[in-house]
Amino acid sequence: MTELPGGASTRHGAAESSRSQPRAYRPLTEEERRAQAEQTGGEPVLDFSYGRVDANSTPYIDYHSVDTLLSLQHPRSDEPAELCFYITGQVQELLFKLMFTEVNRVRDLLFEDKLDDALWGLRRIERIQRALTASWEPVSTITPTEFAGFRDQLGSASGFQSYMYRQLEFSLGNKEPRMAEAYRAVPWLHKQMLEVLRAPSLYDAVLALLHKRGLPIPEAWVRRDFTRPYEPSSEVENAWAVVYRERREFRDLHMLAEALAELNYQYSRWRTTHLLTVERILGNKPGTGGTLGVAWLRKVAEHRFFPELWSVRSEL
Repeated sequence: MTELPGGASTRHGAAESSRSQPRAYRPLTEEERRAQAEQTGGEPVLDFSYGRVDANSTPYIDYHSVDTLLSLQHPRSDEPAELCFYITGQVQELLFKLMFTEVNRVRDLLFEDKLDDALWGLRRIERIQRALTASWEPVSTITPTEFAGFRDQLGSASGFQSYMYRQLEFSLGNKEPRMAEAYRAVPWLHKQMLEVLRAPSLYDAVLALLHKRGLPIPEAWVRRDFTRPYEPSSEVENAWAVVYRERREFRDLHMLAEALAELNYQYSRWRTTHLLTVERILGNKPGTGGTLGVAWLRKVAEHRFFPELWSVRSEL
């Protein structure tokens, strides 16, 4: 297993390529790169025999495990549009993993009161979110009849079952213990889900920071049971009101508040785009994972992380 920030980890599945680790190439120094560019006259290197470990590969293939990555697409029908659906889903899983890692890193920085570094991390998270939302564009080109050509092959598979997505939701503070039960049949994954469920979320770290800075965050909200869904507090809302009204005194916390609002805004854009894409392709048909489809997605799209950051806007 590979450790991720916050004690969570990823596990490589049994179907993974036998080459689980990238092949090693000797690192190049800046001086060696300059000498190489002079030797080639600025043209691309075409001979990789120097430092080569495997004659059947190239440094780029090895660094990104491209041969493994491009061998992981296995459409189950003859419908050409299935590959679009398949690859987009895989791209989103990778972006979920990246965002989950960054969210946990930012959380840890906030616990250490390294707010400048955390704000830079939130900037990167925003860019990841924009990529996630844009990733729906290829799927939106799939017509209802094209989707019908391979939908049955999904069986009961649904994006709802994505464990990287669920861990991301937990890490952002949308804790629902019952959701972890969907993975009980996979022991290593269920254990991993429970670890993320029990860990403090990004918002827990934010409230701890506000409390540390002397703002009126109730002790019970700092020491709460992290496995339980977050309950909004009027006192937390009042603390955010102080940050906004006295933004010159709390300049960095005001920047944090707006960065978190942007995170939630971008996340809601992703959810809404998901909803519209599904509605465009499926109409009001039930989802493959047992939900009502669009009706379920519309309910999910209404959820807001960091609730007091939204309610305080009505009071300012």
